[in-house]
Amino acid sequence: MTSVQVEQDDRTPGEGAQGEGEGYHRALGARQIQMIAIGGAIGTGLFMGAGKAISKAGPSLILAYAIAGLVIFFIMRALGELLMYRPVSGSFSDYAREFLGPFWGYATGWTYWLFWVVTGIVEVTAAAKYMSYWTHDSFPQWAYALIFTVILYLANLISVKLFGELEFWFSMVKVTAIVGMILICAGILTIGFSDAADTASVSNLWNNGGFFPHGIGETLMTLQIVMFAFLAVELVGVTAGESKDPEKTLPKAINTVPWRIAVFYVGALIMIMSVIPWSNFKAGESPFVLAFEKMGLGIGAAIVNFVVLTAALSSCNSGMYSTGRMLRDLALNGQGPKFFTKLTKSGTPLVGTTFSAALMLVGVWINYVAPGKAFDYVVSFATISGMWAWIMILVCQIRYRARADRGELPQSPFRAPGAPWTSWFALLFIGMVIVMMGVDKDSRVSLYCAPLWGLILGVSYLVLKKRNPSGAAFNKVEKASQSA
Repeated sequence: MTSVQVEQDDRTPGEGAQGEGEGYHRALGARQIQMIAIGGAIGTGLFMGAGKAISKAGPSLILAYAIAGLVIFFIMRALGELLMYRPVSGSFSDYAREFLGPFWGYATGWTYWLFWVVTGIVEVTAAAKYMSYWTHDSFPQWAYALIFTVILYLANLISVKLFGELEFWFSMVKVTAIVGMILICAGILTIGFSDAADTASVSNLWNNGGFFPHGIGETLMTLQIVMFAFLAVELVGVTAGESKDPEKTLPKAINTVPWRIAVFYVGALIMIMSVIPWSNFKAGESPFVLAFEKMGLGIGAAIVNFVVLTAALSSCNSGMYSTGRMLRDLALNGQGPKFFTKLTKSGTPLVGTTFSAALMLVGVWINYVAPGKAFDYVVSFATISGMWAWIMILVCQIRYRARADRGELPQSPFRAPGAPWTSWFALLFIGMVIVMMGVDKDSRVSLYCAPLWGLILGVSYLVLKKRNPSGAAFNKVEKASQSA
């Protein structure tokens, strides 16, 4: 067991930070960065949430994932351009602080922190529920939640390299499961084995009501489910300050986004709905589990349950990683308590990670004693808070490109193709998804939460600024032009 020794960052809050200069260790290699990027795009939104989306949109869900995937690629290339201009840990809030002003950095950092705390609460609780598949409630659910939280907390506290290894293997399980499903479905369609061979046909994608069985309107309503499935794809940006060779590994990871989405989402859905008619799927049921059952592969349910458990733990692991670094970024810039700047000797943010993990445990307790609508409302906030990071990435990239084109800042060696028009398109698309969320009564509550959170951020920011009106954290300072 490693000893935890704390090192206090000796920089003045408000100063910029980069890589090793932030006190972090560049311990994430290309292999780990690639899998973190892949894992960020594959989660419970695909393994579980796709069932509801298929029942609403039918085969047209494939088109929804393809279009949303293109938007995600635009977002990631915008992020990549910013990262190559200045790779920093806690990138979203740091870029918002530079290009939009201190309040936007403050709001982005705390919102992204809240997103991962809420997501961590959801995922660790979900992981505990998945364990009941094998134990049949013989072991209390809260105990599983506690065990998982403590294990992931300790893993993140030991070193960033251990976090990277856990995420590598979590992602490997998810990738193997999807590739395995695609290969099995391809075998059924070509060779014709299993119980599903009699009805398996690519024509299932346009028969049984057509490609848009419930109309284009219902397909548009599933966009919020689709976008939720992609939340956390931007996590690779948070790893920038701890990547061994960010100039090479990050662009490569970002450029793999199109084929990841094409294979893991579009490809998997094409195969599943070709083998099993879309009308068999329903909300609350994993399409992967149902597909295995229809194929007569009973062991598939246990396999998928293990994969979904892995996906939940992967998401919670990412939450532990992100929250500590976001809190430290805020503290280093004078927009959070200074004690969040403390690092362990291995370069992990001790206090920020501990504080976030403690809140995740409180959430598990709340879910145990009151698993009703109040908790569901908090969970629904994750979608809108997660998309806030995407909005900030796009707006900052538009601002950065304008200044770089004027010669005020160095050009990024990894320019986003088609920008700023692609960034504007992505912003309009996100705006449409938010409108769809307002139309849907089940997700509308998240839009009610957003103004309340905004009010909390605004009031707290004004209070902090009043205490230190001349501080760099509350006054925009233009960064000097850097040489390319």
